[in-house]
Amino acid sequence: MLSKRKENNRHQIEMVALDELVPEDHLVRKVEQAINFDFIYQLVEDKYSLDNGRPSIDPVVLIKMVFVQYLFGIRSMRQTIKEIETNLAYRWFLGYGFTEKIPHFSTFGKNYERRFKDTDLFERIFYRILKEAMDKKLVDPSVAFIDSTHVKASANKKKYDKKVVRVEAKSYQKQLELEINADREAHGKKEFPLQDKEETKEVKVSKTDPDSGYYVKDEREKLFAYSVHTASDSKGFILGTKVTGANVHDSCMLDTLLNEVIEKVGKPTAVAVDAGYKTPFIAKYLMDQEIRPVMPYTRPRTKDGYFKKHEYVYDEYYDCYICPEQQVLPYRTTTRDGYKQYASDPEICKNCPFLDKCTQSKNHQKLIHRHLWEEYIEECDHLRHTPENKYIYAKRKETIERVFADAKEKHGMRWTTLRGLKKLSMQAMLTFAAMNLKKMACWTWKKPCPA
Repeated sequence: MLSKRKENNRHQIEMVALDELVPEDHLVRKVEQAINFDFIYQLVEDKYSLDNGRPSIDPVVLIKMVFVQYLFGIRSMRQTIKEIETNLAYRWFLGYGFTEKIPHFSTFGKNYERRFKDTDLFERIFYRILKEAMDKKLVDPSVAFIDSTHVKASANKKKYDKKVVRVEAKSYQKQLELEINADREAHGKKEFPLQDKEETKEVKVSKTDPDSGYYVKDEREKLFAYSVHTASDSKGFILGTKVTGANVHDSCMLDTLLNEVIEKVGKPTAVAVDAGYKTPFIAKYLMDQEIRPVMPYTRPRTKDGYFKKHEYVYDEYYDCYICPEQQVLPYRTTTRDGYKQYASDPEICKNCPFLDKCTQSKNHQKLIHRHLWEEYIEECDHLRHTPENKYIYAKRKETIERVFADAKEKHGMRWTTLRGLKKLSMQAMLTFAAMNLKKMACWTWKKPCPA
């Protein structure tokens, strides 16, 4: 039966407390129970004057406003303020009454420029929340899952300049050069002079956001973006993050990120990464620190129809390779890039029945390159077959991949409206702090958290 409401109670006056109107299982209640935000006062104490000037917005309220934005995936601070004005739960979270005026949306931006810019405030907030979760025994940092994701920059991909920039030297370059010269000396070769010449390359630099990097995702998608390099534990808590331009390769940031995780959280017993991190240096770096590397299988890059590299057996004692036809490829030289060359005898190879499957060389000579740290990669491949590594690697899709999916789908990190590396680092820290806070709040709530 169709019925119509006869009374309009829009102007009815009732006496009710704000606390009564916020649902018992609302996320803001869980967050408020999970952590005491008063620690922010101590973090910002030196940024405010204690005895003069105009009264400021309560710094706890200021940071809570930002957490409302990142907890609920609101796209901007302007929209966040509009939501707070009409949402009773948000007002309750900030401690504002029904009619109390909410700060202007520009308040946080002005405070960032005048007080928080070039500080580690947001990093300290992130690690304070993580420490709370660790104190509650919710975090399991024994295995670190490391990967990166791209965040689309607020920059027009067609507006850029081409510039010649200096190539940053790899962190391990000096160590590698010393080992190259030691190896050459052991084989009676002349040492290379240490490189002091700066390398340069031409890159595309955005006119809108110069800190972003030009990123070629596939043939159709080319854009300016940032890379968010992140580590998580086996339960999905974020342990640390670093932001770079999207043109910085994943493998260049692993040691920096992992060192921070070790310093702030503790050394993991194992580190799981994808194929982009499977390099000789990373394998060596992890094993030298007695951390178990968990890396995937990578397909050989040899053309179809040719012998794969693993079909040539390396003899460690005699430092040579043996081909499928039992011929020896002795050591030839060590290159400046750290690769040892092994070359076959052309006189023997030209009559070999498998020559067409071995090499396309016009002089019938097979060359094999082996990195000075190749044995670390080989050990990673051996560990890949162990039950422990198989189990850990299978967890990637439930941990770090899930972190990125949630950050983009639920917390607004698919693209950014901010510009500059420092602001993107702030956004990443606050997003992941909000995600850790949300997980901790749900897991410690007195009632089960609905799915």
